Amino acid sequence: MNCTGVILAAGASRRMGRPKALLPIGGETFVDRLTRVFQSCCGEVIIVLGHHAAAIRPRIGSAANVAINPDPSRGQLSSLQCALALLPSSADAFLFTPVDCPSILESTVVSLLEALAAHPKTLLAIPRFQGRRGHPAACRASLAPEFLSLPPTAQAREVVHRHADQTIYLDTTDPGVLADIDDPQAYNRLVSRASLP
Repeated sequence: MNCTGVILAAGASRRMGRPKALLPIGGETFVDRLTRVFQSCCGEVIIVLGHHAAAIRPRIGSAANVAINPDPSRGQLSSLQCALALLPSSADAFLFTPVDCPSILESTVVSLLEALAAHPKTLLAIPRFQGRRGHPAACRASLAPEFLSLPPTAQAREVVHRHADQTIYLDTTDPGVLADIDDPQAYNRLVSRASLP
């Protein structure tokens, strides 16, 4: 399955007080780790920047493509739409996650794409940990126009809800699918844990 990975890193990081994309975790930055994890099974990775783009962009390697959200204050949907506008025509699927979730395991990403590939009528595969849904979401490329057509006031979950009967929820032992690192306290808890693979 030809998949494109999308990392949403356009936020202002106000609660964190510094760009979350550049926070260190296990010898990598958040954005570097997610890029590496996605590259394990994605032919292309698109990183969407907005706030702090000037600081983050020079730290991103040449292996990933960068999209700039000209108005990131519109929210995460607008960043996803910036990335999907660049989705290669050869893509069968795309994965997306906010950069706030840096500890997702590579095995989780692989399992999501395997689930999508194994069920041809399924449009989305979403991980769950202890009954709670998390990131990344894996979507068939045929859904991209639906995300792109959402109005600015909408949320990506509206497309997910629309296709609830064509969604697989993958139960996983990966707590990283829920690790939403929004403030210094959450970051300190993350880095105090054992090192990540």
